Amino acid sequence: MLTIDAQVHAYERDRPERPWHAVLHGPAEVTGAQMVAAMDAVAVDAAILVSPFTMYRYDESYALDTFAAFPGRFAIVKPVDPTDPAVADTIRAWKKVPGAVGIRIMMTRGVSEDAADPGINRVLATAAEVGLPVNLLCWGRLPQVAELARRNPNTQLVIDHVGLQQPFELPLLETPFADLTNLLALANFPNVVVKITGACTLSRVAYPYPDIWAPLGRIFDAFGINRCLWGTDWTRAVEILTYQQGVDSFRLADKLSASDKAMLMGGALQRVYNWQVGKG
Repeated sequence: MLTIDAQVHAYERDRPERPWHAVLHGPAEVTGAQMVAAMDAVAVDAAILVSPFTMYRYDESYALDTFAAFPGRFAIVKPVDPTDPAVADTIRAWKKVPGAVGIRIMMTRGVSEDAADPGINRVLATAAEVGLPVNLLCWGRLPQVAELARRNPNTQLVIDHVGLQQPFELPLLETPFADLTNLLALANFPNVVVKITGACTLSRVAYPYPDIWAPLGRIFDAFGINRCLWGTDWTRAVEILTYQQGVDSFRLADKLSASDKAMLMGGALQRVYNWQVGKG
């Protein structure tokens, strides 16, 4: 089974040539080589490399360096700024970059809460124009996303991290699936898919995290397994579980059939991002 992680990060140590804007939870560095080694150790074939906003904001240069260094292992998602008047030009240029398969809006980082916001809708319209999915970090903002999906039916929206707030470290959240109803409502929009990334950090018990399967089952039923993308959000989750636990909790799960695993852990992702692993 081809296994593709829907979200990982790679970054180098803070240095003057490529300074960090802030500190991300996790190791002091996770270079491209270190990320590939982690993937190889648990037979993950490829991954979507999401340029880490905390450190690099809208500079995707390290992700591009990593893509170039490890052909066939990564495709790239780049954060964009919906308040930038030139954001449409940025998106059109990004579409032409080798390895670029999507863009991202960090809705929890000061982005307007208005579904009619012209900047957000400019991003979504331009993404539809050039055929790029838009990843949304949007916990606490799911009703807004529903309206955005309605306004932009031709834009492929990808909900990050089950659409829910997830912890970076212990203690775990008391009610991690409290906003599940608002996530399930998004299944009514055919242009919305959901990333099952970081889901293990929503568990309140030890590996293999049996308490996440009932709520995940509701998500799979609502969206269909072909609209769900498994991933680890490595390295954000490093203080809560190992990379192997993030992989094996799904790969070895008896709650999923072999065909469901193949779709969840790679098949749906290749369709959504229009990325055939090994073919550029």
